[in-house]
Amino acid sequence: MLAPDWLTKPANVNDLAKAIWPASAKRESEGQLSIGGVSVGDLAGDYGTPLYVLDQADFFDRAKRIREAFSAGATRYGTTAKQYYAGKALLCTEIVRWVDELGLYLDVSSGGELAVALAGGIDPSRIGLHGNNKSHSEIGRAVAAGVGVIVIDSEIEVERIASAAGAQDRIQPVRLRVNTGVHAHTHEYLATAREDQKFGIAISDVPQIVANIRSHKHLQFLGLHSHIGSQIFAVEGFIEAAKRLIELHAELLKNGPVPELNLGGGFGVSYTEQDKPAQIEEIAFAITETVEAECVKRGIDIPALAFEPGRYIVGPSGITIYNVGTTKDVKVEETASRKYVSIDGGMSDNARPALYEADYSVTLASRESSAEPVISRVVGKHCESGDIVVRDAFLPEDVSPNDLLAVAVTGAYCFSLASNYNYLARPAVVAVKDGQTTLLVRAETETDLLARDARLNTTETKVLK
Repeated sequence: MLAPDWLTKPANVNDLAKAIWPASAKRESEGQLSIGGVSVGDLAGDYGTPLYVLDQADFFDRAKRIREAFSAGATRYGTTAKQYYAGKALLCTEIVRWVDELGLYLDVSSGGELAVALAGGIDPSRIGLHGNNKSHSEIGRAVAAGVGVIVIDSEIEVERIASAAGAQDRIQPVRLRVNTGVHAHTHEYLATAREDQKFGIAISDVPQIVANIRSHKHLQFLGLHSHIGSQIFAVEGFIEAAKRLIELHAELLKNGPVPELNLGGGFGVSYTEQDKPAQIEEIAFAITETVEAECVKRGIDIPALAFEPGRYIVGPSGITIYNVGTTKDVKVEETASRKYVSIDGGMSDNARPALYEADYSVTLASRESSAEPVISRVVGKHCESGDIVVRDAFLPEDVSPNDLLAVAVTGAYCFSLASNYNYLARPAVVAVKDGQTTLLVRAETETDLLARDARLNTTETKVLK
């Protein structure tokens, strides 16, 4: 059989797995999928396809759930827990307003994301700037804006931030990102705390760098930061990272205050039926319990905590709608064939399968079908054999051109990683709630793409010398 071991043939190919699809996703009486009370047919008709769709209520519910889980854990041990939404997952000005309304903080990792955050109106003191290679311009703009914290990723940045703060006569709060060496069980490109990679400072180098930070009158050291990776299912990696950071935190307390500890994010979500992430309440309890126990062991106060969820909040809140263009049955084995279903998007709107070998779930969205479920592969329209959106799925045998497909859990790292490969225009982003739609980001057009072509309106051949 061509299906992977984890993929089971559904009894009803029209069913939607509750652990994967947004809370509001359902089949209407005529069999069409709706999300947020709006049918995919209406969404596709109004905004075109491909189309990113966000369930606003689901976004808010997930944000509140993780906020309450960590706040409860922190309160139990007499401290607090900030939640920074990781803007790299998905960011636009309306998302910034949602984050602000929810009382969350916001992580940005470039000057562009900082510009979006400021345009969205969030108080700059609620912004944290990340990045392993922040430019002088980005640092200067962040300091001038009054961002709440800049996360130092290499010792070189100490002098750069101090210089920018001094030039503006400001005191800039900073954290230091630590590479804890914890090997999280995730894809190699999603692991960010292994020794041989670009992020963070080795534990052995931290005391000297913190001493350097403390020597600058225009810098305020808030504490340590760690992020062990992304799409992590088990709690053990988070626990081990917390233990190592508390040990280092206690050492730094001997020479000055360390008011905060940021333990990052990376909390996994279910993309397919094979994914079984720990519940966020379990993770929050385990981390806060570990922090408290390690602090008690060393006779130190529990610091204020901070966390950085992104995918957990926005990933399951989003779907992508595609239009089917062609289908073909390809004989793969003597007695088995796979249905290839080609859609009007692909790796330009979802790079994760090509980048991380990520798996997704898909459903026929424009109608129900009583046809036999067959093993299928949903592929894009790009000139790449690796342009695969859903590697393995059961779709009804009668899926046809002009059908609409919906792919689940595309809220995170799809829009933000989108490209114009093959000169495809990037899709729109639409929010849905209570039967209403709100356009968050309009779809690009070919006019937009051509507008950047500096030689578009000339016939002169320019010879470079």
